[in-house]
Amino acid sequence: MPNMSPKKNEMPAQEANIRNQNFLEVTLGYSEEQAIDEAKRCLNCKHKPCIKGCPVQIEIPAFIQEVAQGNFEEAYQIISLSSSLPAVCGRVCPQESQCEEKCVRGIKGEPVGIGRLERFVADYHNAHVTTAPQKPQPNGHKVAVIGSGPAGLACAGDLAKKGYSVTVFEALHLAGGVLVYGIPEFRLPKSIVQKEIDTLKELGVTVETNMIIGKTVSIDELMEEYGFESVFIGSGAGLPRFMNIPGENLKGVYSANEFLTRVNLMKAYKPDSSTPIQKSSRVAVVGGGNVAMDAARCAKRLGAEVTIIYRRTEKELPARLEEVEHAMEEGIEFKFLTNPVAINGNAEGWTTSIRCEQMVLSQPDESGRAKPVRLENSEFDIEVDCVIMSIGTSPNPLIKSTTEGLDTHKWGGIVANEETGATSRKGVYAGGDAVTGAATVILAMGAGKAAAKSMDEYIHGIGE
Repeated sequence: MPNMSPKKNEMPAQEANIRNQNFLEVTLGYSEEQAIDEAKRCLNCKHKPCIKGCPVQIEIPAFIQEVAQGNFEEAYQIISLSSSLPAVCGRVCPQESQCEEKCVRGIKGEPVGIGRLERFVADYHNAHVTTAPQKPQPNGHKVAVIGSGPAGLACAGDLAKKGYSVTVFEALHLAGGVLVYGIPEFRLPKSIVQKEIDTLKELGVTVETNMIIGKTVSIDELMEEYGFESVFIGSGAGLPRFMNIPGENLKGVYSANEFLTRVNLMKAYKPDSSTPIQKSSRVAVVGGGNVAMDAARCAKRLGAEVTIIYRRTEKELPARLEEVEHAMEEGIEFKFLTNPVAINGNAEGWTTSIRCEQMVLSQPDESGRAKPVRLENSEFDIEVDCVIMSIGTSPNPLIKSTTEGLDTHKWGGIVANEETGATSRKGVYAGGDAVTGAATVILAMGAGKAAAKSMDEYIHGIGE
């Protein structure tokens, strides 16, 4: 019998006042009984609208029907046909604006918990299946992937399954890109990311860390001297933006990228960390996206009182609803319609407060979006000893500046065909944040998969 409950099975989670003091995963995952019960909410619609909402086109109703029958490994095999990172996507994809937004159960209630079921299936597989995936027969061709974030890993996985000799080049000492340096342990445990990378290695993918393409070796050298027939650029967007307001060079002011990298990748929260971070008592985080939520929740776990400063209202927050709710539950204060104008410091150059002004929203313009407008004589100070800027990132210019003929946009993104990932350089493809600017994990994966298909066609003389 189908489960006609209008609500999803609730996701077990740590209590807010406990989890805001540790870095352990916040949500705990469904039990087998909860997963089966949730899967039975799926109506297995004839038109399968949820698939259209998934950037990698997972056969969602098919895997959910297997879960409903208790066939968890069969469900995993269906997901893995489309996704190389199911345990990651099940945790961090914005399902509410993708697959679950299209779910017909959402018309008169909550949609099926597709992301929660995907996570359950991937975790079940990782816990119960110990045999390595079968390595494909080599096809004699060699390709390079720059960057080991979601776009690069998705591209590498699809090409490896076709028998390519794939080498992934990663600038940091650890593979995973934004999945390991950007997303905190409490939202995405690094052991989960490592497990997914190990699976790719079992398929034959080679990962070379501490390799900065554009400095250690150029794209031209990869193709002309090392024999790579095609290259995918999935190097992400790691260059932080600042507001260019007075005081941003004070001690105690971080970009969210630096702050999160120190905490997530270098484990600065541990007492014996070799890359420590400032112990702050009052922190302001400027911005309203997922990265801002991550930075704020990390700062809270490090013992600070934290305020998020956002110039629009709660309704316009770009972060996932679940992340905003978790942040509020954990005691993060929000100041909406507030915009920083300066950061103040003492004689020793340390941050002491952030000066803000009150905003109001104008009438919506032609795009339908209201603009924040400053309110006269509304300036006020918030006492803080640390400010974390989380207002966006752009691609690092290193590859652009060392690759002749590679067209880029004025803001730094690589110009690439939306459908194929083809760039202005023959045989060179690009996707993910390096092309679009900071976006979501699943969109980056979709771009990596599309590029993998195009690279395969290019090498076999089908495309271009």
